[in-house]
Amino acid sequence: MELFKGRKKPESVEVDLSAIDRESKYKIFSPQGEKILQIFLTVFALFQLYASISNKVPLQILRYTHLGFAICLAFLIYPATKNADRNKLPWYDCLLAGLFACVIAYFVLNYKALQFRAGAYTMMDTVMAGLGIFLVLCACWRVVGPPIVIIASCFLIYGIVGKYMGSFLLHRGFSLKRIITHLFITTEGVIGNPLGVCSTYIFLFILFGAFLEKTGIGQFFIDLANSLAGWAAGGPAKVAVLSSALQGTVSGSSVSNTVSTGSFTIPLMKSLGYSPEFAGAVEAAASTGGQIMPPVMGSAAFLISEACGVPYRELMLIAIIPAALYFIGIWISVHLEAKRLGLKGSPRSELPRLWPLIRDKGHLILPLAGIIYFMLSGLTITRAALFGCLICIIVPYLRKGTRVPFLQIFTALPQAARNVVSVATACSTAGIIIGMVTLTGLGQRIGSGIFDLVGNNVFLALVCAMFTSLILGMGVSTTSNYLITSTIAAPILIKAGIPMLASHMFCFYFGIVADITPPVALAAYAGSAIAKGNAFKTGVNATKLAIAAFLIPYMFALNPKMIMIGGSFAEALPMVLTAVIGLVGIGAGFIGYLNGPVNPVLRLVSLIGGLCLVIPGTMTDGVGIALIAMVLLVNHFMDSRSR
Repeated sequence: MELFKGRKKPESVEVDLSAIDRESKYKIFSPQGEKILQIFLTVFALFQLYASISNKVPLQILRYTHLGFAICLAFLIYPATKNADRNKLPWYDCLLAGLFACVIAYFVLNYKALQFRAGAYTMMDTVMAGLGIFLVLCACWRVVGPPIVIIASCFLIYGIVGKYMGSFLLHRGFSLKRIITHLFITTEGVIGNPLGVCSTYIFLFILFGAFLEKTGIGQFFIDLANSLAGWAAGGPAKVAVLSSALQGTVSGSSVSNTVSTGSFTIPLMKSLGYSPEFAGAVEAAASTGGQIMPPVMGSAAFLISEACGVPYRELMLIAIIPAALYFIGIWISVHLEAKRLGLKGSPRSELPRLWPLIRDKGHLILPLAGIIYFMLSGLTITRAALFGCLICIIVPYLRKGTRVPFLQIFTALPQAARNVVSVATACSTAGIIIGMVTLTGLGQRIGSGIFDLVGNNVFLALVCAMFTSLILGMGVSTTSNYLITSTIAAPILIKAGIPMLASHMFCFYFGIVADITPPVALAAYAGSAIAKGNAFKTGVNATKLAIAAFLIPYMFALNPKMIMIGGSFAEALPMVLTAVIGLVGIGAGFIGYLNGPVNPVLRLVSLIGGLCLVIPGTMTDGVGIALIAMVLLVNHFMDSRSR
């Protein structure tokens, strides 16, 4: 039976990303204005490349200049309000951009003098620093949204009024001048480590991803996924999972990943009988996992590397197991749902053939393979990214069928510069929060207060950190979420006895899961927009599909050996195998299908068995296997009797 017999083959759907994701809500320029903007963006990218290649730009100048470009661009390309006319560039936006350029010029030109008079800043130093902080907050309100700006403002106010507070919030108090100069002149605030990581590693990997897009590797991943899984039961859904996992190796954005691969996979899933809410959920859940998929994870992964003092190449290896479990969990749920609904795959005749695809376009994988090799061989992150970008420029010309216009590849420069604006804005604002936490000692006070509340109960500490991340994730980007949560919650987990890296990764994972957790689930909104389904139901379905993402962080936090912290891969392997069996049981419990339809009682038993298997411990593993085996046998017996 032909899949599209008697009806049109579904076409890919385009969706306006700006309607879903605030960070994609750009102004629309005239052709001449767009050319000027592209020049400005290209200059920004070229400066970043020069700084990375030469390694001659002083730290403060690099960070100030990076911030200057980002904030000025934020005023120029993002509208002032949600409902502002995107077709106009108001005079006050140009004024704000010009003012911030003056602020940055002041600190760049006087950075040596500022170092000599550290702690004895002039009135002009203070005024310019205060103006800089105000403009950073204004830009962040436009780009990232109000929540993080409100949180940062509360921390600023706390720095002034904390001396009047009681209990653990009391501190000795700081003058407005001390707060302003600490936050904008020293490397403990706006130009602190988050912005430093953004101006080096993050920008280069965003540029690497932009180069890959121009070479056509994204489409190659979709074709490869189709050839591998498109013919299986529920093929298009499995293609969504596989292509999103592959796309996630080079993309750090759950929303853009959802839109890019979902524009093709979601209509195809609907054509096979999936409901709009389930089709959108599959793509949203799979795409969200892209931020935890090595080698190019979300921007926050580079911040974890910096905060924990762990080389990024080691972080990649540690992240492989939880990322694999995440996608295996979604794959299992999709397979069981397809079996429950009796959905077939696409005819092989309509799918790309694997070997011809690899023969004709397999070389497009070289940039990805190259950057993995460079990082594992001991090169610095910066050098690995630079070499990866160079390979991207060369690779399309190895075969005639993949060649693109030479100048097209270099449009990656302005694209990367545009994409980094939101990350840099979030990092600079998060720097205000981190600066106030370190200045006032609030992090230790909050940590001690919560630790006194939960006592030595590690599980309660993890639950508190989880809800903090999920609530923050409703209003801020993953990067902002991680920076805030790791500042406040990670010390609590470390104090509870969880290793530093596992604590930071726990905060990172739940910051990512927020993208599919209702009521505010940006990736689910993107999926529902393409599927034309209910956004809330799509988020609920995505949460069910990605249940592994809610369990895996607890697994490696309670047993760090699972991610090879204090252990080897050989020690982690048995835990991974039992976790996979557990995910089968959990998937059967949620979907209602295992080796046939499962009744409500057996669903509950299967769910309990699956949870037992993901909890570390030989005893729980034995109970879990016994319960899932019982469900299989009883279900088989009941199915045999009904025939």
